[in-house]
Amino acid sequence: MILTDYYRFEHLPDSKSKSRLDCVASTQNYNEFELLKNKRGELFIYFCNVPESFSASAQRKADKIITTREGKSLSSVFVPDVTLPFAYGDVKGSSDAVLIVNNEGYTELEIFVARGKKNNRINLWNMLKDGELDNEISVLIKAAVADLATVKVTESVTQKVADLATKNVTNESKKCD
Repeated sequence: MILTDYYRFEHLPDSKSKSRLDCVASTQNYNEFELLKNKRGELFIYFCNVPESFSASAQRKADKIITTREGKSLSSVFVPDVTLPFAYGDVKGSSDAVLIVNNEGYTELEIFVARGKKNNRINLWNMLKDGELDNEISVLIKAAVADLATVKVTESVTQKVADLATKNVTNESKKCD
């Protein structure tokens, strides 16, 4: 598989910051993200436009940016075609690429990691938009578990957690057959 890890982030209704996205489900095995959890075990990122404090060359190139709770850059985000809900980037300080599937308002992000594929991120984006990674994406989403440390108790999030749990139970029972 080309894609190795999956993280789903959502803007939760009780979040005070418009750019904060909390992890609600993941495969929980990508250290660069797992190490970002706070003392309560919550994983969240900030997704916004490239700040003016960043260098001019960074501002010219990237469309968006993902930062940590400390304000450190995690990934520049490139949106090659604004008519599609897909973007790409790479994890700062690593050789890993990220593919992003987003909703129109960027209040939901699904981040797929391709370890060691930083130099192929544009080709991976093309594969994503052409549907060539759909099977891998499906496998990773089915393997994801709800991030209960982060999930706030709201009706919509609670339903999504229940849906994920149902999928995981269904998948486990199929393995036993």
